[in-house]
Order: sequence, then structure tokens, then C-alpha cells
Amino acid sequence: MRKKLYLLFILSAGFLSSCHRSNLNYNFPETEAIRLNQIGYYPESKKFAAISAHEATGTFYLTKADENTPVYEGDLSEAVSSDYSDKKTKLADFSAFTQKGEYRLVIPSAGKSYPFKIEDGIFEELAKGSIKAFYYNRASSPLLEQHAGIWAREAGHPDDQVKIHASAASEQRPEGSVVSAPYGWYDAGDYNKYIVNSGITMGTLLSLYEDFNDYFHHQNLNIPESDNQNPDLLDEILWNLKWMLKMQDPNDGGVYHKLTTAEFEGMVMPHEATNQRYMVAKSTAATLNFAAVMAQASRIYKQYHPSLATECLNAAEKAWDWAKLNPAQLYRQDEINKIHIPQIQTGTYGDNNVEDEWIWAAAELYISTQNISYQENISGPVDSFTLPNWSNVGWLGYYSLLRHRNKLNNPPKDVLDKAKNQLLNQADVYVESVKNSRFHSVMGKNASDFNWGSNSNAANQGILLIQAYLLSDKQEYLEAALSNLDYILGRNATGYSFITGYGSKTPLYPHHRPSEAEPDKAPVPGFLVGGPNPGQQDNCDYPSNIPDESYIDETCSYASNEIAINWNAPLAYLTNALEAIYSK
Repeated sequence: MRKKLYLLFILSAGFLSSCHRSNLNYNFPETEAIRLNQIGYYPESKKFAAISAHEATGTFYLTKADENTPVYEGDLSEAVSSDYSDKKTKLADFSAFTQKGEYRLVIPSAGKSYPFKIEDGIFEELAKGSIKAFYYNRASSPLLEQHAGIWAREAGHPDDQVKIHASAASEQRPEGSVVSAPYGWYDAGDYNKYIVNSGITMGTLLSLYEDFNDYFHHQNLNIPESDNQNPDLLDEILWNLKWMLKMQDPNDGGVYHKLTTAEFEGMVMPHEATNQRYMVAKSTAATLNFAAVMAQASRIYKQYHPSLATECLNAAEKAWDWAKLNPAQLYRQDEINKIHIPQIQTGTYGDNNVEDEWIWAAAELYISTQNISYQENISGPVDSFTLPNWSNVGWLGYYSLLRHRNKLNNPPKDVLDKAKNQLLNQADVYVESVKNSRFHSVMGKNASDFNWGSNSNAANQGILLIQAYLLSDKQEYLEAALSNLDYILGRNATGYSFITGYGSKTPLYPHHRPSEAEPDKAPVPGFLVGGPNPGQQDNCDYPSNIPDESYIDETCSYASNEIAINWNAPLAYLTNALEAIYSK
């Protein structure tokens, strides 16, 4: 591939051929056909753009964003085919160009790209914004202008008058009893709070801190707690941790599945959503998610809040004991609605298999207590690697075991060896898949990548690759992880940067009640929308049925354009991990 670095003084001296001189006007119209990371690239990282094959021919050029003079040129690749459509792209590889600045990619047959930067710390603001999004979704608190800017709002959902639903009634807390469970984050585009989805969210964020704690001692998110001595990430996590603690029945240790209204609220601001809220049914899945989070939190907060750490560990052990007595109390909303009123119509988060929750909870309790009796519930990975999601959290436990492998009392060597091998093998598969990927990313090589919340698959693939990098120090794993952030930020089949407020073409109409309720404002920033989903369960009018194009930026599209805390958590992990690693 031909690549030439142009020095401006050489250009002015007439280095270019007469043929080139006759075509020195690179002021082409801006086009969305050039798909690249809309924020930019680290100087030393791989740098690719993807262009529809029928629009791309010959040579590509880099120009400074505010000038028309080329500073670099190269040849486009041969056409790369999709495995599940007839679409093809050509790739522009400008990895060799490392000069810091703001640029555009120019392809005469197509046009010029959005402007992007090459600089150190290129994702620093996005890394902060991905965590700050959780602040914007806080319940039980006003968002003040000094912290929230134009997205300041009144407090909603104090949750100090929550009723025990009939499905959750007990002798000590009969139906209709009033309890208090303030704080927490709104789960997604709605205003309810769900323990199961908080589980993987909290586990991912706590793991981010464990892996890169030094990085967070200097990060300022401009949240109300930013002036204290604790890392802002831990202060933000604490807002949800305090709510989770209130979801445990103090009488028996079981944990309520969710705190919710009977039906979803309308598209109004939080303080206008005032329907009665309920504690609904205890479940084994919720209780084990709770136990895992509390056990992990206990060792992290010990340095900052010793009494809280003790409370968390006690709560984790009590939850574990309840789960042992109730190992198969699954959340069955349809069955609940047949016998109890009011009927509950909000998010189910039902799970018919809790084996993975047992593994995760046992792993976190074992790490925090060093009690080897928990190993009885830690089986080795039975097959190949399974990407974590809210209904399959077993690998959160294996991640933690590998993270703490050198500090364990009588470590389960067979489990650790098998987990490490599977993790690295999957990382190798991901690295290999990039070579023949239409958008030069791990994400999107297979049609199976696209489902509800597909963008979180991209971020979680990135987490797996970061874990592999931490275990092996192989640069190729880091580069593959970065390729998925490139995908999220615009190098994809839709041309969107999927994060509100970050990039040149971003979602303007996410399925998110505070954003919809104030249409005169830009949407709340820092949220990762769900992404392409060929299931199209919301019946909106999608522009395409092709898996990687099945996305629409409309509020109606809760199947492709909703936000959710369990999607933002892996985004926060990926962006902050990359910044922590590249800033060393």
C-alpha cells in the first residue's frame, strides 16, 4: 500500500507532480459515506476508516480540518464483504500517521469526512461522560445547574413511601406495608429500579475501579461529591449501593426483585411521574446478584468507609444464606399477575437459570472472605466463553477470580487455568475476526452480534479483550478492544456515533424519558443507545432489516434507541480502561 507523508515546505516547493498540482483543491463536500471514529485516535494507535465500496476508488488523503492541503495519502484496500449481506466496504488505513492535530479524511470519489482529532487523551472527556451519565439518571435527588448544566431538574421519586406488593408480603412486612428505599439510578429509559440489572452494572463498574484504581484518584466528574476525598467513580457507585442495601428484607435476608410502578410512566420529567411504587417479589436471582455486588463492594469501600464495608459484607452473607434456603425462587411476572393486584407490567428481568449467579456470588464472597467453603459453588467454565449480560453473569465471577488470583487462599487452580485459557482463546478469536471485518472491528463480524442492546455486546467484547491484555500484555488485544470503540463512535454500518452528545452524528431522540420530556434541549449526554437490533420488537419504521443497519434514531424505538445502565457500564469500563492504559 502506498503511503506518503507530505511536509508543507516540500508541497510549497512543488514536490507534487504536475498531475497532482492540477487537482490540489481538496475542498470536497462533507459526506456520511466515510465511516470513522468521530472523536479521533491516539497518535500511536491503529487508525482506519471504512467507505462503501461503490463510492470509494483509488487514493485517500488526510488534510488538516481547516485546510485543503493533503498531509498524508494512501491506497484504499480491496473491497471487504459482509458475511450476512451484499454490502461491501473499502478500508483506509492511516495508522502510520501520528502527527497530532485535527484532520479530515478525503476521498475524491466520495467527499470528505467529519473532522476528527489525533491526540493524547483523546477519549478523556468521553470516559468521564460515560460515568457522568449515571449522575444524570439519579433518583431521589435534584440535579443542580452547577453539576448538570442545562439538564438541571427537580428531584423525582423520593421512594420513602414504597408499598410492599402482595407478591412480596411476609409476616413481618404484610401487603401494603410502607418502606423506604431512596437513592439509586433509574434503570433505563423508564423510572423504575431493578436489582438484577443493577447487579451486572455495579459489578462492571466496581471491576473497573479494581483494575484501574490509580486512574480514578485524579478524575473529576463534577458531581456533588467531587470535593470530598473519595474517587468520584466510587461516590457515584455509592448512590446506587445505598439503594440496593434498602432492597434487602432485614428480617430474612432475601432481596426484592424490583422497585417499580405497576405500569410504565409517561414521557414526563421525574418529578411529574408520581404513581405509587411497590417492592415486588423476592427472587433468587436478585438475591445472588445483591450478594455478589455487596461482597465486591465490601473490599473496595473498606479503605474509604470501613463501617459501610462491614455492612455490605454482612448483607452479602445474609443474602447468601437466604438463597441457600430458597435456591429456585424464580421471578415469574405472568404467574404473579394471575393471583396478585395490582398487576405489574414493567421490566421483567426474569431468569430461568441461576447457576451463573451462584458462581458470581460465590466467587466474590470467596475473594472477600477467603472462606474456601464458597468454592463448592464455583464450577469451572463448562464450554466456551460466554459474553456477560444481565441474565448470564458467571464470567463476572471468573474475571474477579483471575483479577485476584495471586491473593487467594487455596485458589481453585483448575478453575483458574480453565478460565484463563478460555478467556485468551476467545480473545484470539476476536483478534482474528478483525482481519476480515467490513469495518475493521471485532463487533459486527457475525450477525449474531446484533440483538437487543447490541452496542453493549461491542463494549463487553472490549472488556474481554482488556482482561486478556491485562493477563498477557499483548498489544494486539488492546488494539482489538480499541477497534470496538471505533465501531461505537461511528465506524459502523449506520454512520452514527451511538453515544448521545459525543461525535458529529449522534442520537437526538433516544428512548429516555428526561430527554423526551424536554425536546427543546439536546438529549442528556453520555448515554450509549441500544444499537442495531433486527428483532425490531417496537414495530417502529426501521430503514433496513439488515442486522448491522437495523437501527432508527426515534424515541419510539425502545428496541434500538433506548438507554440502560447495564449498557453504559461496559462503555464506561472500555473508555476509562483505554484512557488509563494509554495515559501511562
